[in-house]
Amino acid sequence: MDSQGEHISNQFDLELDNLKTLLLEAGGLVERQLAKASYSLLEYDTSVAQKVVDCDDEIDSLECKIDESAHLIIAKRQPTAKDLRLVLTIIKTIRDLERMGDESSKIAKMAIRLSEETESRIGFAEFRRISERVQSMVKSCLDAFARSDVAAAVEVAKEDSTVDMEYASAMRALITYMIEDQRSITRVLNLLWALRALERIGDHARNIAEQVIYLVNGTDVRHSNIEDFVVSVNKTD
Repeated sequence: MDSQGEHISNQFDLELDNLKTLLLEAGGLVERQLAKASYSLLEYDTSVAQKVVDCDDEIDSLECKIDESAHLIIAKRQPTAKDLRLVLTIIKTIRDLERMGDESSKIAKMAIRLSEETESRIGFAEFRRISERVQSMVKSCLDAFARSDVAAAVEVAKEDSTVDMEYASAMRALITYMIEDQRSITRVLNLLWALRALERIGDHARNIAEQVIYLVNGTDVRHSNIEDFVVSVNKTD
């Protein structure tokens, strides 16, 4: 490779690294927003909740910046094979992160609504448990992306199945409670919306895990079951 070709290659690598760094920055912001939103609900802290709502624009701005940079790389560099997979993975992943930010904002809004009612801890144990699991999923899927770790991505998919079961169980319990005490209807509905937001964040974490598998070995496992994920892991061994 001549000096000009080497320069272009080095510049391209730098652009890709910058794009990955931006994505992980957005991921870190989403992690913090989710943690704050969950805290604000469990602790009736409306000031923290409002900060989460106000920060949603920052995540949206990062999405636009990453989207623009990624599409510019495709147009200018015309990447092939794995480099193209990386850029496409980043484009899809930032969309999932932006949705996570939206869902975190919904949790914060529900926290504000719940604080306006009579304090009650009904359903909070379930919310805390699911929140901790989902927060772990978000961290793990971002770590899997940073390390191109397919095995870790599979574990995120497994956790999503657990979150779905725990969410369904919590929903049944809260609906039963709401039927038995109709004075709690508004409060329980707000908590159910917050739990639904957590469940959706878990879905987006799984989406990112699927993109990690696509990035590493080119296998599209969207809409697949856990067994298909395991096959994908074996392909990388």
